[in-house]
Parts: sequence; C-alpha cells; structure tokens
Amino acid sequence: MKKQIAVIKGDGIGPEIVNQAEKVLAAISFRFDHSFQLKYVDMGACAIEKFGVPITDEALDICKESDAVLLGAIGDPKFDNDPTLKVRPEQGLLKLRKELGLYANIRPIATYKEVEEFSPLKTDRLKDVDFVIYRELIGGIYFGEKKLAENGSEASDLCSYSVEQIEAITRRAFEAAMVRKKHLTLVDKANVLETSRLWRKEVTRISADYPEVKLDFLFVDNAAMQVIQAPGSFDVILTENMFGDIISDLASVITGSIGLLPSASLGDSNGLFEPIHGSYPQAKNLDIANPKATILSVAMMMDHFGLNQEATVIRNAIKWALKEKLTTQDIDAENPYGCNIVGDLIAQYIEENDSVTFNRRNSEESKGVLI
Repeated sequence: MKKQIAVIKGDGIGPEIVNQAEKVLAAISFRFDHSFQLKYVDMGACAIEKFGVPITDEALDICKESDAVLLGAIGDPKFDNDPTLKVRPEQGLLKLRKELGLYANIRPIATYKEVEEFSPLKTDRLKDVDFVIYRELIGGIYFGEKKLAENGSEASDLCSYSVEQIEAITRRAFEAAMVRKKHLTLVDKANVLETSRLWRKEVTRISADYPEVKLDFLFVDNAAMQVIQAPGSFDVILTENMFGDIISDLASVITGSIGLLPSASLGDSNGLFEPIHGSYPQAKNLDIANPKATILSVAMMMDHFGLNQEATVIRNAIKWALKEKLTTQDIDAENPYGCNIVGDLIAQYIEENDSVTFNRRNSEESKGVLI
C-alpha cells in the first residue's frame, strides 16, 4: 500500500515524539511492504516564528492532499502567557481542523495492568476500564463569534450548533457503540444550555435507528465525577466540543500517564492523528518525553487506512514495552529510559516480528542494549 502522510512535528517535545513515530512507520513499511511518503510542514509557534502565521496556505494544501496527517504537539509559553497576542499557535490547529472538516475527535481510554500502580485511582476502580470519547470538533464555543468591548471590560464567545453538526458526530458514535458494548452516554448541560437541549433532542431522535444501543444522559459536572469514581461504567461517551476537551483530559489521568493516550480527528475522508497531550516545553530536547501516545496514534492511523493487522502489531509492541518496563520518566521516575531508546526498541520489536529482547541493566550506559 502507498500512502502520503503530512507530518507536523510542531513545538516543544513534538519533534522528539514524532521522530519515534516515524521509526514505527518505517518498521511497519519494512515488515508489511508498504510505502509511506512523508511530507513535512510547519504549524504552531514554529510556523509563527518562520512565517508570521500559525499555519500557511501551502501547508494546508499539503495536508488536504495527503491521506493522513501526523501531528506531534503545538504551543509555547511565550504565547500562552501573553493574553494580548492576536496570533497564537492553537489557531493553526483550529484552522486545520476546520479546513479538513475534521468534525469527529476520537479518544480511547484504556488501562494497562503494567502501569496501574501509577494511576491516582485505586486499583478496584481501574477494573474493566475501556471506553472511547467521541467529541464534536469543529463547532461550539471554540468556533463561535467572539467579541471584546472596545474598552476591554466585557467579552463574549458564542456557542452555536446545527442539527447537521450534531447528527454527523452522533452517527459515528452510535456506529462505534454497535461494535463495542452497545452503550452510549451523552454528556451535556441540558438543564442550563439551549445548545445542550438541541443535542439531547437530536441524539434521542437518532437513537431510534440504533435500538440495540442503550442511551443515557449525564450532565457534564456529574459525568466528570463518574469518570473518576466509576470509569468502568462507560462504553462510548458522546459530547460537544468544549465538554469533550475537558472530559477527555480529565479521563487521561486514569491510565497513569497522559503519555499513553492517542487520538484521531476524522472527517468524511481526511484524518489527523496526534497524542492528546500538549507540547511540554519544559522537556524539550531532554530526551524524557513519552512517545507511546504518538506511536499509538499511528496505530489509529493504520486503522483509518484499513490496515488492522498493522494497527494490532503496533499496539502489541506497546504492551510488550510496558511489560518489559521500557518506560520514560513520567511512568518510572526511578529507572527511566530515554525517548529515543523507547522508540528504537519498539520499532525494532515490530521490524523483527515481535522477537526482540533486551538487557535491562542497572547502569545508565547499558540501557537499551539489544541481544
């Protein structure tokens, strides 16, 4: 199979984690005889510094022409800490999502026994945790009209949704529930917000086409509590843009590290794949970033291409790495491995048909020695 992939390394740790994902793509290419052509574009703070905008029209065109987009992370403190700036890295990502029509953000949340001890939740609450969040991505308050009074004393952000926007993401979520545990939970604030009441009405209407799926509703504040108190009770969570942003980040703590969680943003044809975490600028160039979420995002990309065996191979490689305690400092602060070594070993495990072993020795110099 031949595919063109637009690669956006981005800011902070973005280049480091994407480099590891590229190793995995190369290993998959070698093992399964695929051809992945990578085209590099800039987005985020790095693009602002080079071109004065968070993403150029040329970069957008390359992304549109590609079969998928692989993204590291964007963001920089010099933009985050100055509210007066008009041009920001995140504007590039919002524009990319809008231009590619990426209305469905999919974030799987699953626990791994090998790292349960690092979760802030008690072990009994981690049993049977395996759910997925379907977040509408190009509507709502993030894309609504924004106003600021001339004297700076008042501001507003409009939250707006159409029936068409709601239906597009809702049908995707129901289809996912049909092949999972047939349970969908709509998270909203229908006791207060008119947009949430529209969501409830439309989701209820569409549910008639999926009679096998159990549908229930939770207000977002209650949902936040239940995600922590009873995460195993969820199957598919469906929600709007801002609620999804918050709930998915909250859910990320369940696994023990946000560095284990991938995501896919899909439209009718395009797809963007990225870890859910940010650019972590404090760790830039220190070789301590966790690349596993980015690598798992590549697995989601393989699913998008219809390469399900390849996706399974990648996920099994991650499980092997966790079983062998091949982890970065966010998971094991006492005896961590570097980002590059983790990427090297996972890629080699894939390339060598799941047969790589390595010597784990006490000295820092011997880490990652292959046998």
